[in-house]
Amino acid sequence: MKALRVMAGAAGVALMGVGAFLLEDVRDLGDVLVWLGWAVVLHDVVIAPVVLLVGLLVVRGGVRGPVRGALLVAGALTTVALPVLLRPGKTANSSVLPLDYPRNWLIALVAVATVTALWLAVRGFGRGRRRTDR
Repeated sequence: MKALRVMAGAAGVALMGVGAFLLEDVRDLGDVLVWLGWAVVLHDVVIAPVVLLVGLLVVRGGVRGPVRGALLVAGALTTVALPVLLRPGKTANSSVLPLDYPRNWLIALVAVATVTALWLAVRGFGRGRRRTDR
Protein backbone atom coordinates (compact mmCIF):
# COMPACT_ATOMS: atom_id res chain seq x y z
CA MET A 1 0.00 0.00 0.00
CA LYS A 2 2.88 2.35 0.77
CA ALA A 3 4.40 1.72 -2.66
CA LEU A 4 1.10 2.69 -4.29
CA ARG A 5 1.04 5.96 -2.37
CA VAL A 6 4.64 6.70 -3.32
CA MET A 7 3.85 6.01 -6.99
CA ALA A 8 0.75 8.24 -6.84
CA GLY A 9 2.81 11.00 -5.23
CA ALA A 10 5.53 10.67 -7.85
CA ALA A 11 2.94 10.85 -10.64
CA GLY A 12 1.46 13.98 -9.04
CA VAL A 13 4.86 15.66 -8.80
CA ALA A 14 5.59 14.74 -12.43
CA LEU A 15 2.27 16.22 -13.57
CA MET A 16 2.98 19.41 -11.61
CA GLY A 17 6.28 19.62 -13.45
CA VAL A 18 4.50 19.30 -16.79
CA GLY A 19 2.08 22.03 -15.74
CA ALA A 20 4.92 24.33 -14.70
CA PHE A 21 6.65 23.67 -18.02
CA LEU A 22 3.47 24.51 -19.95
CA LEU A 23 3.18 27.82 -18.11
CA GLU A 24 6.16 29.07 -20.09
CA ASP A 25 3.89 29.46 -23.14
CA VAL A 26 1.22 31.49 -21.30
CA ARG A 27 1.12 35.11 -22.41
CA ASP A 28 -0.82 36.54 -19.47
CA LEU A 29 0.20 34.71 -16.32
CA GLY A 30 -1.98 37.01 -14.20
CA ASP A 31 -5.17 35.54 -15.68
CA VAL A 32 -3.96 32.04 -14.88
CA LEU A 33 -3.19 33.02 -11.29
CA VAL A 34 -6.63 34.63 -10.89
CA TRP A 35 -8.30 31.48 -12.28
CA LEU A 36 -6.25 29.27 -9.94
CA GLY A 37 -7.11 31.48 -6.98
CA TRP A 38 -10.84 31.29 -7.71
CA ALA A 39 -10.56 27.54 -8.22
CA VAL A 40 -9.11 27.20 -4.71
CA VAL A 41 -11.87 29.39 -3.27
CA LEU A 42 -14.56 27.44 -5.13
CA HIS A 43 -13.15 24.17 -3.86
CA ASP A 44 -12.73 25.25 -0.24
CA VAL A 45 -15.96 27.22 0.10
CA VAL A 46 -18.37 25.23 -2.08
CA ILE A 47 -17.22 21.82 -3.27
CA ALA A 48 -15.57 20.39 -0.13
CA PRO A 49 -18.37 21.40 2.27
CA VAL A 50 -21.08 20.11 -0.08
CA VAL A 51 -19.27 16.80 -0.54
CA LEU A 52 -18.82 16.34 3.20
CA LEU A 53 -22.42 17.29 3.93
CA VAL A 54 -23.84 14.98 1.26
CA GLY A 55 -21.58 12.17 2.43
CA LEU A 56 -22.73 12.69 6.00
CA LEU A 57 -26.45 13.01 5.32
CA VAL A 58 -27.08 10.68 2.40
CA VAL A 59 -24.59 7.87 2.60
CA ARG A 60 -24.42 5.42 5.48
CA GLY A 61 -21.97 2.68 6.30
CA GLY A 62 -18.78 1.72 4.51
CA VAL A 63 -19.62 3.33 1.19
CA ARG A 64 -19.20 6.89 2.47
CA GLY A 65 -15.52 7.15 1.46
CA PRO A 66 -15.89 6.08 -2.18
CA VAL A 67 -18.98 8.25 -2.64
CA ARG A 68 -17.19 11.27 -1.20
CA GLY A 69 -14.24 10.55 -3.49
CA ALA A 70 -16.52 10.38 -6.51
CA LEU A 71 -18.18 13.65 -5.52
CA LEU A 72 -14.78 15.32 -5.15
CA VAL A 73 -13.70 14.12 -8.59
CA ALA A 74 -17.01 15.28 -10.09
CA GLY A 75 -16.58 18.67 -8.43
CA ALA A 76 -13.03 19.01 -9.73
CA LEU A 77 -14.15 18.06 -13.25
CA THR A 78 -16.92 20.62 -13.06
CA THR A 79 -14.53 23.31 -11.83
CA VAL A 80 -12.17 22.67 -14.73
CA ALA A 81 -15.04 22.54 -17.24
CA LEU A 82 -16.83 25.69 -16.03
CA PRO A 83 -15.18 28.12 -18.48
CA VAL A 84 -16.35 26.16 -21.51
CA LEU A 85 -19.67 25.15 -19.97
CA LEU A 86 -20.57 28.77 -19.28
CA ARG A 87 -19.40 30.16 -22.61
CA PRO A 88 -21.94 32.55 -24.11
CA GLY A 89 -22.74 30.44 -27.17
CA LYS A 90 -21.17 29.88 -30.55
CA THR A 91 -17.92 31.72 -31.18
CA ALA A 92 -17.11 33.58 -34.36
CA ASN A 93 -14.24 31.16 -34.96
CA SER A 94 -15.49 27.57 -34.82
CA SER A 95 -11.99 26.21 -34.23
CA VAL A 96 -11.66 28.00 -30.87
CA LEU A 97 -13.87 25.51 -28.99
CA PRO A 98 -14.42 22.77 -31.58
CA LEU A 99 -15.69 19.98 -29.30
CA ASP A 100 -19.01 19.31 -27.62
CA TYR A 101 -17.79 20.16 -24.12
CA PRO A 102 -21.08 19.74 -22.21
CA ARG A 103 -21.51 16.24 -23.66
CA ASN A 104 -17.90 15.32 -22.87
CA TRP A 105 -18.29 16.66 -19.32
CA LEU A 106 -21.39 14.51 -18.83
CA ILE A 107 -19.53 11.48 -20.20
CA ALA A 108 -16.74 12.09 -17.69
CA LEU A 109 -19.27 12.35 -14.84
CA VAL A 110 -20.97 9.13 -15.95
CA ALA A 111 -17.54 7.44 -16.05
CA VAL A 112 -16.83 8.59 -12.47
CA ALA A 113 -20.22 7.29 -11.30
CA THR A 114 -19.70 3.98 -13.12
CA VAL A 115 -16.24 3.42 -11.68
CA THR A 116 -17.55 4.24 -8.20
CA ALA A 117 -20.48 1.83 -8.56
CA LEU A 118 -18.15 -0.92 -9.83
CA TRP A 119 -15.75 -0.23 -6.96
CA LEU A 120 -18.55 -0.54 -4.43
CA ALA A 121 -19.92 -3.68 -6.09
CA VAL A 122 -16.51 -5.38 -6.07
CA ARG A 123 -15.96 -4.36 -2.44
CA GLY A 124 -19.39 -5.65 -1.47
CA PHE A 125 -18.85 -8.89 -3.39
CA GLY A 126 -15.48 -9.38 -1.69
CA ARG A 127 -16.95 -8.79 1.75
CA GLY A 128 -19.79 -11.20 1.06
CA ARG A 129 -17.40 -13.93 -0.05
CA ARG A 130 -15.24 -13.50 3.05
CA ARG A 131 -18.25 -13.97 5.32
CA THR A 132 -19.36 -17.19 3.61
CA ASP A 133 -15.84 -18.65 3.63
CA ARG A 134 -15.54 -18.48 7.43
